[in-house]
Amino acid sequence: MKRLSQVTVGSTKRAQSFAKEFKEFAFKGSLVDMAMAVVIGGAFGKLLDSFVKNIIMPAISLVMPAQQGYLEWKLTVGEKAIPYGLFIGDVVTFLLIALTMFIFLVKIVGWLMRTKQQEATAPDPVPLTKDQELLTEIRDLLGARGAAAE
Repeated sequence: MKRLSQVTVGSTKRAQSFAKEFKEFAFKGSLVDMAMAVVIGGAFGKLLDSFVKNIIMPAISLVMPAQQGYLEWKLTVGEKAIPYGLFIGDVVTFLLIALTMFIFLVKIVGWLMRTKQQEATAPDPVPLTKDQELLTEIRDLLGARGAAAE
C-alpha cells in the first residue's frame, strides 16, 4: 500500500476521473427517472394491494357466509391447513397490477410512440417546380381579378 507521500499526480487524476464518471452516471436523467418510477411503482403496488384487500375481496366475501370468507378458505390435509384464500387475494392483486401495466405501457405508451413516429415519418412537402410556381401565381392573379370583377 502506498503512503500518502508516494501518491502521484496520475493517481489523483484517476480518482477525480472516477468521481466525475460516477457523478455523470448517478445524476443522468434516465437514472433519476428510473428511481422515481421505482418509488411510484412501489406506492402504486401498495395502493392496488389495499384496493384488493379492502374492496375487491370483501365484495367477494359478500357471497360467502363469513365476515371475510376468503381469509378462511383453507385446504386441510391431516392437521395442516393451507390458506389458499390469501393466495387468491394475492393473485387478484397481481392480475390488477399486470392489467394496469399492460394498459399503460403497451396501449398508451405504444400509441404515443406510434403517433410520434408517424409525425417523424410524415413526408415533407415537395418543393414546387418553376412551372408550378408560375401556374400558382397565374391562378392567384386570375382569382383576384375575378373577385374584383364581382
